[in-house]
Amino acid sequence: MFLPLRDQVPLRRLKAAHVTRLILAVTTLVWLATWIGLIPGGVDMAALEGGVIPAVLWGHAVLPPGLDAIPPPLTLLTTIFLHGGFLHLAGNMLFLQVFGDNVEDSMGHGAFVGFYLACGASGALLHAFMNPASEQPLIGASGAVAGVIAAYLVLHPRAQIWGLMLNLIPMRIPAAWMLGLWIVVQVFHAFTGEESSTAWWAHVGGFCAGLVLIQALRRRPARANDSSREGPSAGPWST
Repeated sequence: MFLPLRDQVPLRRLKAAHVTRLILAVTTLVWLATWIGLIPGGVDMAALEGGVIPAVLWGHAVLPPGLDAIPPPLTLLTTIFLHGGFLHLAGNMLFLQVFGDNVEDSMGHGAFVGFYLACGASGALLHAFMNPASEQPLIGASGAVAGVIAAYLVLHPRAQIWGLMLNLIPMRIPAAWMLGLWIVVQVFHAFTGEESSTAWWAHVGGFCAGLVLIQALRRRPARANDSSREGPSAGPWST
């Protein structure tokens, strides 16, 4: 496993990636609210109300009265801001912190909002399509972050990524190697049907959406030196 810490690609059009920072802040605050009791019922109830439950989304099941305030289609968006444990949150937000600013820079603030939400919703939708009878809530920004990873891979395949191999050994590797291996692992687990709380199809769906959307939303760069060339029951949820 390679844990990314930073890259070397500067922002070219924006002074700061305000939307990326806002998403990081809002997602973290929502997680804190679920874990310190500001949201009644904590993360389990939040997952039931705001997570994507495939069986509910497709009309095969219904939530009990009082838990159905959010229309099922809207949960394709609300699920993006919900997370389980700290490592679930930290992993997604770390990848967003490292790669999100350059993707936002490539398309602008407003377009990045739509891009992020669309990738997250696409990932959740594919997960629900592949598991139509599941009553286990899906929560997390993994689909949205997978879309960001896909866009970064298209934009800066030769960028150098500094990080920790096996979460321990400092190393610098090209983005294409790291992110390419990442998606291979996601696809492998998705197709092998491995029993896991990880929603592999959500990752694949978000990644595919990112590959498509970046082609339409990216602003074509001016010719310049590119530093990237250097180099329904509360309990378990899917993430």
